[in-house]
Amino acid sequence: MKIVIHPAVDADRLHAFRSAVPGADFVNAASPEEAEAAMPLAAAFLGKITPAMLAKADRLRWVQAFTASLEHYIFPALADHPCELTNTRGLFGDVIADQVMGYVLCFARNLHLYARRQLERRYEPEGGAAARVDFASGPGLVNAMDRATIYLPRATMGIVGMGGIGLEVARRACAFGMKVRGVDRHPDRIEKSNFIDRIDGLDALDDLLGWSDFVVIAAPHTPETVRLFDASRFAKMKPTSYLINIGRGAIVALDDLVAALRDGRIAGAALDVYEVEPLPPDHPLWDFPNVILTPHTAGYSPIIAERHRALLVDNLGRFARGEALRNVVDKRLWF
Repeated sequence: MKIVIHPAVDADRLHAFRSAVPGADFVNAASPEEAEAAMPLAAAFLGKITPAMLAKADRLRWVQAFTASLEHYIFPALADHPCELTNTRGLFGDVIADQVMGYVLCFARNLHLYARRQLERRYEPEGGAAARVDFASGPGLVNAMDRATIYLPRATMGIVGMGGIGLEVARRACAFGMKVRGVDRHPDRIEKSNFIDRIDGLDALDDLLGWSDFVVIAAPHTPETVRLFDASRFAKMKPTSYLINIGRGAIVALDDLVAALRDGRIAGAALDVYEVEPLPPDHPLWDFPNVILTPHTAGYSPIIAERHRALLVDNLGRFARGEALRNVVDKRLWF
């Protein structure tokens, strides 16, 4: 059995792959040309396949992508090819969910504003002068402080995309006492959990937006989700609600988001992904104090490389034994 890899992997990972399929002929191709030359008789391919490589394949049955997202991976010939395609989804759920709750806590406790004030050496509670009044002065202080913070057990979170990441976000939000709902393309495939109030189809998205204090996008980039969040969607959100996008940048129309923020149609936003990456230094989003911007780092963690190798080793063993592969995707839908 021949298995082609490109880009080439390090020696330790290659050793793990060979141990999973003893006797297989692994071609760890350092260049696209080497990978193309090795494709005849190859049964499997690991990594980033190209149209030129696929054109040389005559016995290919399985392609394993090294990534979870596939918007820059799938091309027409691959979508039409009978081979199975698998990705690396399922590795990032808890890691990205931690970052989402970091955003939520920043907005709830104004930590993003205090971090800026620290740089300015400003010792000033959110809420202005009223927040500096002594408690003995009366109930006005309590009201000012209430307006300056969000009590999470009375807050709602709506999650768009209830895959592994969405479920982990819901689990953590529930631990903070939040009420959680979600929408998904396939709500019937998601096992009901006690930390989610309900999961509906995408036809319930607008209702979810009007209900949510925090809207979390955890959906993939597919032909159906491109610019799913535009001016019409922001108009459905509450003016006190926050948008969080850790899904894919193409899902949110940034010009419409900027307009919504300027007009006060939503309270703020936290973004880890963008229509254009890196976000240009002159983009207006940089200037909003109620916006948190991170450079596509929500999936960063020392545990990911270990999980990534374990998934690929497991799928190699399954392929060699003729067992069902993990993370088979619908090539037409990109996930």
